[in-house]
Amino acid sequence: MAGADVTNIGDGDFKQQVLDSQQPVLVDFWATWCAPCRAIAPAIQDLAAKYQGQVKFTKLNIDDNQDTPQQYGIRSIPTLLIFKGGQVVEQIVGAVPKTRIEAALQKAL
Repeated sequence: MAGADVTNIGDGDFKQQVLDSQQPVLVDFWATWCAPCRAIAPAIQDLAAKYQGQVKFTKLNIDDNQDTPQQYGIRSIPTLLIFKGGQVVEQIVGAVPKTRIEAALQKAL
């Protein structure tokens, strides 16, 4: 479900892709059966193209990878976490407007 500007990640490469990243990283915790996750996917894709080179966009399927969501207390999806310097700087839960996601990204830059 990831597009050209969005990388699918898992428990195995989470540290390298997210925590060790030099730029802010948005992690979209999602699942294939989640309708709200599919609803925000186009907004994530649009923002990934807009912020290419400034923010890394990733998706983590919670059905295939359960350690990371458990570690970050993900209780409902979609949940978006924005990391900067290996730390969570913003959390967004639920299907929110693209403007809400973009405002969170602006704060992380």
